[in-house]
Amino acid sequence: MDTIRLENKKNTKMIAHRGLSGIETENSYAAFVAAGNRDYYGVETDVHVTADGRYAIFHDDSTGRICGKDLPLEGSDFAELRALEMREAGTEKFTSVQRIPELSEYLRIMRRYEKTGVVELKNAMAEKDIAGIAEVCAREYDLEKIVFISFCYENLAALRRLLPRQKLQYLVGDEREEDALLQDLQRYSLDLDIAYPLVTQRLLERMHGANIAVNCWTCDDAAAARRLIDWGVDMITTNILQ
Repeated sequence: MDTIRLENKKNTKMIAHRGLSGIETENSYAAFVAAGNRDYYGVETDVHVTADGRYAIFHDDSTGRICGKDLPLEGSDFAELRALEMREAGTEKFTSVQRIPELSEYLRIMRRYEKTGVVELKNAMAEKDIAGIAEVCAREYDLEKIVFISFCYENLAALRRLLPRQKLQYLVGDEREEDALLQDLQRYSLDLDIAYPLVTQRLLERMHGANIAVNCWTCDDAAAARRLIDWGVDMITTNILQ
């Protein structure tokens, strides 16, 4: 199995969603390395704060979909999460080879392959944890090569206060009134990361007119991606396109 390749992506940058999750288990070492070995601009991942204040890489709020036991991410210590086996890609089997990564491990893979890290802050976080995540990113990699994203507007507001020039993207998954959305983005100098079916050429032109970059998630449809590229979208987050 391999990626679906797109010809002539123009200026659109491709982001591997949860690593190359169309081929490997999402948010795993294998998925991050698989993306690193291809020409993706960036690699997206998800961060939770564990009960003991560690930064675990996982998408869901609990582990049951991917691991052999169902534990709450934010209600468990990291050691409990680390002990779980993850599902092998494309099977119902679990493997001890893949374990839930920590943020620092993901960042070291980004550094090794010189990829932009796209780090989603999952759920609302205390400012001390947001500062801690930023500190780990700065220590392990380079904040200029990190984009922070979140559905939680308050997370991004806290990051903006902490990092005045950091690249931040507001995740949007539902229809918004454009004037209100634009106002929210401009308030904290945020770019937009929006569900791809919601992107229109008019929206894209309006955002670009306000100097706001547009990322869109999660597009695995080659024809839709080609349309977005032709319109001039800045980034496409995808599980399988390349």
